[in-house]
Amino acid sequence: QVQLVESGGGLVQAGGSLRLSCAASGRTFSTMGWFRQAPGKEREFVAAIRWSGRTTKYADSVKGRFTISRDNPKNTVSLQMNSLKPDDTGVYYCAGGISLQPMGDAAGYNYWGQGTQVTVSS
Repeated sequence: QVQLVESGGGLVQAGGSLRLSCAASGRTFSTMGWFRQAPGKEREFVAAIRWSGRTTKYADSVKGRFTISRDNPKNTVSLQMNSLKPDDTGVYYCAGGISLQPMGDAAGYNYWGQGTQVTVSS
């Protein structure tokens, strides 16, 4: 059974930091990514990383503030979020893709976690 389980969400003040983690089990993924969904909005791409760890992609809105990393032996992916803004509020989802799909396209990911809430207060 393939599972992705996120952790690390919470409430933080603007300017603060949070670190999200996602533990995968059941298989490994060529690409792992993070997406988020704010209330009343569509799910949007945040960041992704290929198996090697050398190739990453970020949404323009988080570049310079968020850093994605992965630990292949542990089959985990993390998202370090700094300088958080109220607009970063939402449910953050971890996703795993088994092929070399476009990194920012949600349709290319095969497995999804249940999500973890991130709330940034002003």
